[in-house]
Amino acid sequence: MDSASNSSEKARDAQIYEDVDGITAAVASGEISEALVVAEGEERTTWFVWLLVACASISGLLFGYDTGVISGALVTIGGDLGPAELSSGQKELITSATTLGALLGGLVAGMLSDFLGRRPVLGIADVIFIGGAIGQAVSHTVWAMIGCRFLIGIGVGVAACVAPLYIQELSPTRLRGRMVVVNVVMITGGQVVAYGIDAAFANVHGGWRWMVGLGAVPAAAQAVFLFFLPESPRIMIRRDNVEAARGTMAKIYAHATPEQVDLKVRSLVAAVKQSVEITNSTTLLQRFQLILTDPINRRALIVGCGMQAFQQLCGFNTLMYYSATLFKEIGFDQPTAVGLIVSGTNFVFTLIALKYIDNIGRRKIMIWSAPGMIVGLTLASVAFHFLTKKTGGDLVDGTQYSTTWSAIVLVAMIVYVASYATGLGNVPWQQGELFGLEVRGIGTSLATTTNWAGNLLIGATYLSLMDRITPAGAFGFYAGLCLLGWLFCVFCFPETAGLSLEEVRLIFRHGFGIHESERLRREKRALRNGVRGGVDESHRGSDEKVAV
Repeated sequence: MDSASNSSEKARDAQIYEDVDGITAAVASGEISEALVVAEGEERTTWFVWLLVACASISGLLFGYDTGVISGALVTIGGDLGPAELSSGQKELITSATTLGALLGGLVAGMLSDFLGRRPVLGIADVIFIGGAIGQAVSHTVWAMIGCRFLIGIGVGVAACVAPLYIQELSPTRLRGRMVVVNVVMITGGQVVAYGIDAAFANVHGGWRWMVGLGAVPAAAQAVFLFFLPESPRIMIRRDNVEAARGTMAKIYAHATPEQVDLKVRSLVAAVKQSVEITNSTTLLQRFQLILTDPINRRALIVGCGMQAFQQLCGFNTLMYYSATLFKEIGFDQPTAVGLIVSGTNFVFTLIALKYIDNIGRRKIMIWSAPGMIVGLTLASVAFHFLTKKTGGDLVDGTQYSTTWSAIVLVAMIVYVASYATGLGNVPWQQGELFGLEVRGIGTSLATTTNWAGNLLIGATYLSLMDRITPAGAFGFYAGLCLLGWLFCVFCFPETAGLSLEEVRLIFRHGFGIHESERLRREKRALRNGVRGGVDESHRGSDEKVAV
């Protein structure tokens, strides 16, 4: 580089540092954040970020595996737990114990991670996963199995709450949605692996013990990896450890200059300053009251909890839990293999969300995908109506049903699952971006608890609902709930793609922010494009840019 270029670069660096105070003041006012500073190469995801997200997303794999594996295990347990065959009530207890544990685990996880940090709490979840998996594998009574499923549930709830939060706080703003979807991909991947393991051990004597016990392997692996992962920069800053935060930010933005990293850190410090002050001057109970009484926090909580309720009340997880049982009853010879088709669809279409969630946006994906769920469930309801006509509307195990209508049920399920995986399966887990740092742990805990409360309600009533109002009525009921959820998205769910964690809370100042979020995103795009255009003309080949 020649001397003229060096002089030009030094002049630009000097100008950046002259502007730091102004930038910091703008950050503190709430109109600008760490996303303001565009570092060289930040549109490229570094190996450090990929490895970090991959290791953290093992939590998602465990979540998916431990919730999915029970479907095949319930079919093959037989008399190994005492009774010759498990009753519907016993199956519901085994399934619901996981959900109850997850509800309790999710309730404390976010708040605990505010106190201990995100990384240690993920380690606690791993220990719980290992204990629960081994305990299930050696169970010989129904109640022992229920207890171990409850323990596994606590681990699932903790992981489901903290893993997305940890990933969000360590991801570049423009890639945040995609990085969280990696965790969801791992959830669906865990379900695929679970169905594959179920199919592999389906005809092995006592094979269900291997199914549930193998969940200890990825948990042990993640427990080791966590020793090498950093804490969230925002948690480091809250603990007044700015140098450690700078070191982590330098790895996240590996292509940036030291000056750009420093400016990002200083902007982030200013952005979370108010949150840190609130956290340091209030108790947990006071912050809990704050999330309920402050209009901005309350609206964010309504959106977060509403989306998580929609995700569960649509009935998807009952399909994951009972798919093998359902497909067996409608006449499929290899119900576990058919369940693998469903979970495979879930995995493939989650990859589509991975590619487009930051480009298209969370809101648009939800508005476009939810109608597909309604269509799939309605088609399934119609198919079940005609399928079960000869058995009085009920599914009777051993009955020879029409293969045509059975195939239509499978097609309907694939349509439903594909639509779910594209939108509702991953968008609610972006919940952490809705809350300010001072209430982020509490907010994600409450949203995650809502998820598992809905899961518990649906899982505990599914078989009874199928008996009381017939399969056609049950799936029609779920279709109606999906319609209500879609209307909630239309009127209450704002777009958050492209906004930093500190900017998202701004959109809730005067309502649910449907129009405010679009206004802010338009202004950011215009400013970014304008500044970049000026930089391209004046400083082609420069190493750094500053933009909104």
